[in-house]
Amino acid sequence: MAVTASAALIAELDKVIKAGSASRQTRILRQVTDLFRTAVDRLDETQSDVFDDVLARLIESADVESLTNLSMILSDIELAPRETVCRLALHEEASVAAPVLASSNRLSETHLVEIATTRGREHLLAISTRRALSEMLTDTLIRRGDSEVFKALAQNAGARFSEAGYAALVGSAERDENLLEGLGLRLDIPAKLLRKLLGAATDAVWARLSNATRPVVRDRPQLPNAASAAASGPTDYTQAIEQMVALNRAGKLNDSPVNRFAIRGEYTHVVAALSFMTEVKVEEIEPLVQSDRLYGLIVACRAARLDWSTTSTIIRYRPGCPAATKQELERAREIFDALLLSVAQWTVRFGLARDTSEKIAVARRG
Repeated sequence: MAVTASAALIAELDKVIKAGSASRQTRILRQVTDLFRTAVDRLDETQSDVFDDVLARLIESADVESLTNLSMILSDIELAPRETVCRLALHEEASVAAPVLASSNRLSETHLVEIATTRGREHLLAISTRRALSEMLTDTLIRRGDSEVFKALAQNAGARFSEAGYAALVGSAERDENLLEGLGLRLDIPAKLLRKLLGAATDAVWARLSNATRPVVRDRPQLPNAASAAASGPTDYTQAIEQMVALNRAGKLNDSPVNRFAIRGEYTHVVAALSFMTEVKVEEIEPLVQSDRLYGLIVACRAARLDWSTTSTIIRYRPGCPAATKQELERAREIFDALLLSVAQWTVRFGLARDTSEKIAVARRG
């Protein structure tokens, strides 16, 4: 019955298309689109196919504005008419193709690779923002894309890259600071390519990488031992710093006590130790310990000459932070191992504004 009704509708529609004006066809397209949008929650795949037959005919002579509107409507609909979406995605006008290219689940990887192979920059950019991209698709985008496409891919957490694809991006990043910064913040870049990136980073890029890993911390519990100071102001690290001074004078400020502080949850002492050992203010170290992102903390631990065992303990026992996953810890280890000590020390001091307290300076001179 549905097939017969659909055939009758198509036959009648063909007559209207042949006899009617372009403006009338546009009105019909809008009416059918509105009807589909109203009924979409009650449609199944077969019923969506009926609309597909109708819309596929109507879009052949529709104007760009109408097609762009249709593309925007269909881009987020799970059971959007498949053939109609494919035709919109292949449209030469990027404004028509972009909405479905960026969001529609009705486009197969084969369709996307075909479009990435045959269409222009704006089409590639739209595809680069999709929620998930396979290695085959990113390889195609990298092969045909430009710097803007590369940056979009680097910033897309759902993009997966082959080793060759990553190598091509890293090669381009040596001439593009924005791309280098985007790649430097990814968690899945291979260690050997990360080392190459770190070697190419300029002062300005290092500063931005450091700042990017220090988001403003809101609604997070205070560090242990700081609760009593919460009402009156910032945490008082005076005693913790004095203990670091004493440990340093005794030649005992190393991995062992810092590891112990972390396991005990004495994070005012962890912050003070990192501050003393890197010569960076506690006010700059504290957000790194509290942040959900690990990069800045890893750099600080490396700059403090801590080993990976101590660093991983600090990461695992941080108060008020979600537990790091196995994948995050593995990626953190790769970053840690890739960082040269001198680069880490320079980075943490430059990026976090070197400013040693007078007490530490006096203690070091003594």
